[in-house]
Formats: sequence, structure tokens, C-alpha cells
Amino acid sequence: MSEVDPQTPPVGEEIHLPGPTLIPIMTAVGITCIVIGTTINWLISILGVIIFVITAGIWIRDVRHDIDELPEEHAHH
Repeated sequence: MSEVDPQTPPVGEEIHLPGPTLIPIMTAVGITCIVIGTTINWLISILGVIIFVITAGIWIRDVRHDIDELPEEHAHH
């Protein structure tokens, strides 16, 4: 076996971990409200759509911000 673990990043390279967030949970709540609202009450579905659109937008914005902070050699072309 090699002394260097192939999954270990090179020396000096930082491992990126996203910060803690409730956005994925709130997105799931929105989707759940959409599904439940189709059988119980359309107002619940409308509330779910609003929650989903807002949280998905925030999530996409955060991911784009994280991608912009990556070093140039990791950026998408």
C-alpha cells in the first residue's frame, strides 16, 4: 500500500464543507405541503409552492456563491 491516501487532497489545498443550513429541510417542507395540499386543501399547496420557490432560490444562490469562491482550477468552464 502507498503511504499517501489517494482521496487526501494535496498539501495546502483546503477541503470545502458547506456551512450548516436549514434550507434543504425547508425545501422538503415546501414539497410536502404541495403534495399534502393536493388532497386536503389547495391553500396548503399554494403555501408549499411559495415555500419551495423561496427556499430553492436561496439554495441556488448559495451554491452559486460557493462555486464562485473556488480556486480558478476548480471552476466550471
